[in-house]
Amino acid sequence: MTQDELRRRQQELLLRSAQLRLTLAQQTQVFRKPLAIVDRACDLLQLLANKPAWPLAAALLLVAWRPSRAFLWGRRLWWAYRSYQQARRWFIGQG
Repeated sequence: MTQDELRRRQQELLLRSAQLRLTLAQQTQVFRKPLAIVDRACDLLQLLANKPAWPLAAALLLVAWRPSRAFLWGRRLWWAYRSYQQARRWFIGQG
């Protein structure tokens, strides 16, 4: 290939690359809101992990206010936790 052909090919590739970047940017706009929600949820979980007194205080308030509902939710959360642990052991065993 000559120098002119190489330059023309380089320009074509640069133009194609720019078009692909624009297409990718447009296609990923769909994920912006769901990912923002996940980001906020992760931030909240990190905040709760760093300040465990807040969820503990909320749980104690719920127990004092509505004990039967608190125990119902406690059983549900315990079941969910145990199911998660069991599934995790099963998947790790499969790997």
